Amino acid sequence: MLKDKIDAGLLEGFEAGLDPQNPDLSKIPARIIGYGEMSTIFIINHPDQENIAYKRMPIFRSLDEMETYERLFAEYTAELGGIGIHVPESASARVIPGKGNSVIYVAQEKLPPASIGNALIQRLDENSVRLLFLCVLRDLRKVFASNQERPSLTFGIDGQISNWAIKDYQEGKPVTEKTELFYIDTGTPLIRKDGIEQLNPELFLRSTPSFLVWLIRLFFLEEVMNRYYDFRKVTIDLIANFYKEQRPEFIPMLIATANSFFAHEGAPLGIAPITAKEIVSYYKEDAMIWRVYLAFRKIDRFLHLKILRKPYVYILPGKIKR
Repeated sequence: MLKDKIDAGLLEGFEAGLDPQNPDLSKIPARIIGYGEMSTIFIINHPDQENIAYKRMPIFRSLDEMETYERLFAEYTAELGGIGIHVPESASARVIPGKGNSVIYVAQEKLPPASIGNALIQRLDENSVRLLFLCVLRDLRKVFASNQERPSLTFGIDGQISNWAIKDYQEGKPVTEKTELFYIDTGTPLIRKDGIEQLNPELFLRSTPSFLVWLIRLFFLEEVMNRYYDFRKVTIDLIANFYKEQRPEFIPMLIATANSFFAHEGAPLGIAPITAKEIVSYYKEDAMIWRVYLAFRKIDRFLHLKILRKPYVYILPGKIKR
């Protein structure tokens, strides 16, 4: 089992010697393989850990917060599996440093980099991308059909192409309508019970610069959280993300595929057609928000390190091409 492969002592040593500004130069070096809004995904350069992808979440301020998150994480992965979404084997581990926020490391079976959606769309032809996209829509439909059938227990999901990978990947094997996928972004367990969000929304604000927290809480937090429970908005986000992934030529085909899917297989969910204008408008706004947000996080890091002389515990991405 994956949990048995996690070296708690190694994680503690890694966290103690981590240089968030230069993770590859830490006492126990790491290789960054991805970024989230609250977390960083990396491989620890250690012989026994090369097949584990870790997601570092330094956002917890109490044991109760950690226990709640771990319970939701386990429930989310189990419930997704129960409705037919494949997820890689995963586990979690705690690191509680002497000072500062406690950390949860979410461990997941490392998948072949070439099997992950944002890498696939760089080399697949248009029809193969269409089939991959259709497979993603069918998995998303499982989530939103479950939400419709069982409104007392609903799930949010981030459908971006980088959150999907081909299961049992083999180089050169063609993508078909029956290709099975993994959903890999299980570290944000979005669950609502009787309409009440179980994951504390304030956790999303922990990595936000203090001078922006009130603004994001007031104007953006609820909107962002709600987005993941709306099939149409999740699909718009998924399609618009192809701009960020530098494959805008696929977008007209993706819109046509999504609208055909909503009109036929997804008809019971009653989703209105998506327009090209919506995709462009959504992406411009979303790209601007995240560009400004990252700039302010870098200012916050400068203030912590150079002015206040305090540690900055978050690992920030470099320049992101959009």
